[in-house]
Amino acid sequence: MLDNVNVVLTNRFHMGKEYDTTPKTVPHVATKFRTICTPVPHPESIQHIERSRKYEPLSMRGMPPIVWDRAEDIFVFDKYGNRWLDWSSGVLVTNCGHGVPEVRQAIIDQVNSGLIHNYVFPSEERPELCELIASVSPDPLKKVFLLSTGSEATECAIKLSRAHGISVGGREKIGIIGFDRGYHGRTLASQQAGGMSGQKTWIVNMDPAIINVPFPDGYWEGDSSFDGFLQAVEKSGMKPSQIAGVIMESYQGVGPDFAPVEYIEKLRAWCTEHEVVLTFDEVQSGFGRTGKFWAFEHYGVVPDLICCGKGISSSLPLAAVIGRPDIMDQFPPGSMTSTHSGNPVCCAAALANIRKLLDEDLTGNAARMGTVLLAGCLAIQAKHPEVIGNVTGAGLVAGLQTVKRGTKQPDHDLAHRVIELCYQKGLLFFAPVGAWGQTVKICPPLTIPQEALEEGLAVLAEAFDEAVAELG
Repeated sequence: MLDNVNVVLTNRFHMGKEYDTTPKTVPHVATKFRTICTPVPHPESIQHIERSRKYEPLSMRGMPPIVWDRAEDIFVFDKYGNRWLDWSSGVLVTNCGHGVPEVRQAIIDQVNSGLIHNYVFPSEERPELCELIASVSPDPLKKVFLLSTGSEATECAIKLSRAHGISVGGREKIGIIGFDRGYHGRTLASQQAGGMSGQKTWIVNMDPAIINVPFPDGYWEGDSSFDGFLQAVEKSGMKPSQIAGVIMESYQGVGPDFAPVEYIEKLRAWCTEHEVVLTFDEVQSGFGRTGKFWAFEHYGVVPDLICCGKGISSSLPLAAVIGRPDIMDQFPPGSMTSTHSGNPVCCAAALANIRKLLDEDLTGNAARMGTVLLAGCLAIQAKHPEVIGNVTGAGLVAGLQTVKRGTKQPDHDLAHRVIELCYQKGLLFFAPVGAWGQTVKICPPLTIPQEALEEGLAVLAEAFDEAVAELG
């Protein structure tokens, strides 16, 4: 458990902290993968940041202050000659790279075809994509429902799980189990199933049949045995006969944090025994990110439902729920649809993206580069063990979780400063993540070559050196 962690911090997700937008003169950078040649942010870009502040809600602030002009493969550019090596993938979307020619051309061709929207009327594009997704999904998960966002996929999975529970166990079998520090989106059921307590204060009337149990990451939660799961369910007052579904991220995005293989094997067996639908949330982790096409492959089990999105298209808004036919086909015609389900332009982008991932073995590149990335992160931790409490990674996703010196107290300010220094040096991250905003999250496009990865690691190491020195 969190021995030294003040649980009040869970109400400060991302800490509500902005990056300073005052233009700063920083040392110029000119390498193969990074270019910083002006003050950052550029003075002329401030007007666009201010317009955003005037017309968009406060919640849209918080990222390093770059006004993106364009993004190509592993790079992000502003209008003023600056170029960042991107380690955000636009929040784990651009798995096959930003704006790659194959995806751009597929979008252009679809727009030029004259079909850019068709609701759920039949088209050629939608079943073609569903067939392709089914082909890369394990048996018996061969039905695919296309949606727009990860949150929408989560809501659908919860709906399907409860409907299945009622069908096999009656109206008491509606319980949904999520995990502490889990994240499944920002809509009503997705936030209740997620384990970020600070994000739930607006809900007030919580569904008593949605509970959270400890996530067995082995660092923040020391007990990684499956007994912890069973004890938490018993403590909730719900019986297995009342549980309809379990939903968990294949890795928790706050880390990335993985559960032990044995734990997941026992969870799979428990769900099967009690007719509980097991959903793996692959919105962040799917489409090659971890060095496996699906991150749950690391566990050697197959879920009943998969939620996916983000890297599905490397560009346009698209998500999907993939599942067993008996679960997916519970609702009659017209009763489970979405306005933009399988938009043909989004489908075209996803078809090109998935084909590129497969044809160029970008999953394999993620696996190969993953050894380099994790070794580099562990080397940074070895230099600063007193402030980097935990390092995790798989494929091309990794995280360095910062703590107050010599404690297990999460340190958002340090993570925030490291990311700011990297931004000034031409290496781009999104804002710190995690239940307490303590994690510097690394997730470059899967196209990144080793030379660029090693350069980025050197920059990150330098930024940690400087940020730690500032602590005194």
